[in-house]
Amino acid sequence: MGEVHRSVQELAASLGALPPEFVRPEHEQPAATTFPGGAAPDAPVIDLSEPGCGARVAAAAREWGLFQVVNHGVPSPVVAELQRVGRAFFSLPREEKERYAMDPASGRIEGYGTRLQRDLEGKKTWNDFFFHVVAPPEKVDHGAWPRSPAGYREANEAYCCHVQRLARELLGHLSLGLGLEEGAMAEAFGGGDLVFLQKINLYPPCPQPELTLGVAPHTDMSTLTVLVPNEVQGLQVFKDGHWYDAKYVPDALIIHIGDQIEIFSNGAYKAVLHRTTVSKEKTRMSWPVFVEPPGELVVGPHPQLVAGESPAKYKARKYQEYQHCKINKLPM
Repeated sequence: MGEVHRSVQELAASLGALPPEFVRPEHEQPAATTFPGGAAPDAPVIDLSEPGCGARVAAAAREWGLFQVVNHGVPSPVVAELQRVGRAFFSLPREEKERYAMDPASGRIEGYGTRLQRDLEGKKTWNDFFFHVVAPPEKVDHGAWPRSPAGYREANEAYCCHVQRLARELLGHLSLGLGLEEGAMAEAFGGGDLVFLQKINLYPPCPQPELTLGVAPHTDMSTLTVLVPNEVQGLQVFKDGHWYDAKYVPDALIIHIGDQIEIFSNGAYKAVLHRTTVSKEKTRMSWPVFVEPPGELVVGPHPQLVAGESPAKYKARKYQEYQHCKINKLPM
């Protein structure tokens, strides 16, 4: 059953103080490191229905590596149903959730769990999660999907269809922003073989949120990530030496630029360093979809972006090799 034996959700229900393995080093504690006051800059919010939105997407990817999109074409009822079934899953009894426990040691990497990456300092993060592949069909294992609550599969499949369209649109804007053909980026990442990985993050109320993190600072391995937040503030972005809150914008989707787009663009676009804080009173949840190349696909800087004065800054390698190195904190 892996590390699911004691979930953060269970701990949160019984604790008065934070166990030491959850206390981050002082230089990572949110109380000491979050940019103070009301003068913090906000990550861009881009209306995808407006002319010129593509240029704004490209500019945000260069400057921030993260932006929020509105009028994105994903219907509000579809998002609400995705959130409803996710909340319902985490409301199930422990025994029911553990039926879907991930077990990386046996090769079962989809399912319910408490941690993905090893922390070199032995620290834990304050979250539980569930994840599974939602596309393409040949990569989907419905046996890993919850059978309860009712409607879980339908909700995730409906949302995935919209995210696939939105991802193609965003990759097109980003490709044009590099001076390439609109389809160049999507094609380089596998086209119709792009893998869409749905995750649900649960961050229960925490007795000492100023000392811990829901997710430690990291960049996403993916090409890009499309994230639905709930209304509880938590996502933070690192920019110009400071940690800034990514403010909650109703009906917006949050877009993260991931490592593979930084590599493809030879550094023109930046993978966003981000982390998640937690709340003392409220449960935070988020629903990221990671858009990934197939594992066997080799990703490197696009040839048109590598010239005499702009040599390749990144090594081309199979995506599965990149994943292995990053998850195991091996040299790149």
